[in-house]
Amino acid sequence: MKSFDWDNLRIFLATARAHSAVEASHILGLSQSTVSRRIQKLEVETGTVLFNRSTQGLRLTQAGQKLLEHIEGLEDTLSTMELNVFGDNRALTGEVRLGTTEGYGAYFVAPHMERFCAQHPGITVDILSLPRSINLSKREADIAIAIDRPVITNIVTTRLTDYRMLPYASAAYLDRHPEIKTPDDFKAHRWIDYIDDLIFSPSQFSVQTWLPGVKPSLRSTGVIAQAQAVRSGLGIAVLPCFIASLYDELLPILPDSTDIIRTFWLVSPPERRELARVRALWDYLRVTVEAKKDLMMGGRFD
Repeated sequence: MKSFDWDNLRIFLATARAHSAVEASHILGLSQSTVSRRIQKLEVETGTVLFNRSTQGLRLTQAGQKLLEHIEGLEDTLSTMELNVFGDNRALTGEVRLGTTEGYGAYFVAPHMERFCAQHPGITVDILSLPRSINLSKREADIAIAIDRPVITNIVTTRLTDYRMLPYASAAYLDRHPEIKTPDDFKAHRWIDYIDDLIFSPSQFSVQTWLPGVKPSLRSTGVIAQAQAVRSGLGIAVLPCFIASLYDELLPILPDSTDIIRTFWLVSPPERRELARVRALWDYLRVTVEAKKDLMMGGRFD
């Protein structure tokens, strides 16, 4: 194994955890063809098949599972070495991977990262904004912003912020359709919702649960697509206020009689949370969100 490429282990690790070359490519910022090619190269280098491939995705072979266990052991060793040996010499350098929901990552986290990156030029932040939960047990991220409080006890957890959701429609849509005076009037309108069998969390909002009997005109797995559909005038959707308040053309409907509150939780494995660069981002997120409470509860973006 003189020509063994250690970077392929990083690609193998992401693929094993994602069970998909496509999803691993999104996480790594590489093309799917590159991920597939590097996995094939690793199999040649190790002389064994590491994945069983099917239409359901990639599943580790017995050899692949053994390799994964060794790599995760190396990952733990490197983290401990970095913390105990290098200490403050590398405290505020390196990479931090932050997992977050798709909408929050795109509409709040990314727009508020400029000051952190300016303060810590030695840190590279990877934002994984995905329409699903981040799996910390599979080490997909150093920190995650989750909509469900973890039930396992070996995860560092704190409440990040509450946020409000309201029904929104474009001014153009409301001009063309019957006036909404009470919640009963909602049933006569076109709705945009999540795809019910692809909802990834009990905390994820569902119009069909909130308004039984409503049949959506459009469904999507992600809130970004829903927001754009509302902007186009297609119909009404229940959106987080921190997203909808960005657009002057979107108007809240019955805000005084609708009170939908959800919570974001900040979570991290304890061994990652102790790294100085991870703590720096953790603390920055808490301070930044605290200063934007009005936005999270329905105020305007500034």
